[in-house]
Amino acid sequence: MAPAPRENDRLVGHRAAQAAFLDAVRAGRLHHAWLVTGPEGIGKATFAFWMARVLLNGEDPGSATARRIAAGSHADLLTIARGVDEKRQKMRAEIVADDVRPIGQFMHRTAAEDGWRVVVVDGAEYMNRSAANAILKILEEPPPRAILILTCAAPGRLLPTIRSRCRTLPLAPLAARDMHEAMGYLAGDMPDADIARIVPLAQGAPGRALALLAGDGAELGVLVDRILREPVGAGAMYDIAEAVLKRENGFSVFFNLLCDAISVRTRDAVRGRTPAGAPADRMVDLWRRLVHLRAETERFNLDKHQAILTGLTLVSGI
Repeated sequence: MAPAPRENDRLVGHRAAQAAFLDAVRAGRLHHAWLVTGPEGIGKATFAFWMARVLLNGEDPGSATARRIAAGSHADLLTIARGVDEKRQKMRAEIVADDVRPIGQFMHRTAAEDGWRVVVVDGAEYMNRSAANAILKILEEPPPRAILILTCAAPGRLLPTIRSRCRTLPLAPLAARDMHEAMGYLAGDMPDADIARIVPLAQGAPGRALALLAGDGAELGVLVDRILREPVGAGAMYDIAEAVLKRENGFSVFFNLLCDAISVRTRDAVRGRTPAGAPADRMVDLWRRLVHLRAETERFNLDKHQAILTGLTLVSGI
């Protein structure tokens, strides 16, 4: 099992963002708020906790400080993220005001170890309006020696006034070499052949690669490629839906791969890299409808079997 981001003391890639942050630390020009952006699974939370270790003198993995950060017991580090809905046994849809309310008191108190107080808000795009306004109030009156780090896969969903008060550190997809290094550490128990098949599908995101490994991503990738190359009959759709749902996390992995493949094919067609197929605007509309279908199915716990059949029907219409 891969370590949680707060436990992961090996940061692979993202050298430009690392250098920018370390330059600010050494120059004594630390901004009071940082916005770490990038696609899902790119390593934003891991990067945010690396920033925290730098600020709290916990870079040595064997130090007591590093162990407290990994255990979530460091008195000067507060982490905010979506909680778990105990009734539905899944992540809540939003970060709410009650989740972020402790930040103000935490950032204004005296540091326990005579240094920085660090707050990591992981998944800031999930903040509802009340939570976002509470964060904005903190950003408008930042206390000294306190740092707020937001991770966000969709910065366009944040209030413009929040974005304008943060220094942004964009994380780019990892190169293939870095991906293999990261996966060797994060999924060292997986066969090299499986990792080699998954890395090209992961789009430079280690978290995405782990999800694909857990959900038989290599096999589903072959299936998605066949679906987009050959018409799928009504009978085969039922077989595909059953095959997808037999796999752990099969539904989300299948829709991720399908949407990504459509996105890649659309870009390649527009750039003239592939023969003309369906018009680009129809492909874009298909992508949007599939993304919406998946989101609504997961959000409202709808019938996943029917959602896959609906998605396959949409694809067969292009």
